[in-house]
Amino acid sequence: MREAFVRHVRRFPWVINVTLYGGLFAGGDFVHQWFSRRQEMDWRQTRNVAVVAFSFHGNFNFLWMRFLERRFPGNSLRMVMRKLLLDQTTAAPLATSVFYTGVSFLEGKEDIFEDWREKFLNTYKTGLMFWPFMQFVNFALVPLYVRTTFTGCCAFVWATFLCFSRQSGDGTASAALTWMFPKEGEAKDNDRTDASKPADN
Repeated sequence: MREAFVRHVRRFPWVINVTLYGGLFAGGDFVHQWFSRRQEMDWRQTRNVAVVAFSFHGNFNFLWMRFLERRFPGNSLRMVMRKLLLDQTTAAPLATSVFYTGVSFLEGKEDIFEDWREKFLNTYKTGLMFWPFMQFVNFALVPLYVRTTFTGCCAFVWATFLCFSRQSGDGTASAALTWMFPKEGEAKDNDRTDASKPADN
């Protein structure tokens, strides 16, 4: 099975990488809603996240990984660190910005930059506690033809955090941890709050 997967990825690298990335990213929203214990799934929200993931994040990551490899070929420590530095100072803030503004645009918000202004900086700082470690492994150990898929696996976790931050968080890791592991009284309050939120179907 692994050999068949590798063969197909080598033959159709763009289609498979982008599809897996987009599906995993959208799955992060599903997990967020599931953890929120909502009575009904808001599939419109999941659709909006998927549109942004498939139309931008997956395609951008696929092209970005190839650009970095052409610019800094190989997996020596020096080249990996150069890729990592450029990735975290260029691609990371861009991807975060597109998520907040893109989903807001698809929801029809009057001010699509509202969430970005309020949560971008905290989100970017939180990302620096997660992405450098994931991308170091990616650049050092993962073959180029599956790097977008590996990033998508990491993005599954990250998208869960992003969707939480956009809905009810502030972009900080502490807020996400409080949401995931609430105290008993807070858990009951969260259950009542989530149950009272209408789902857009």
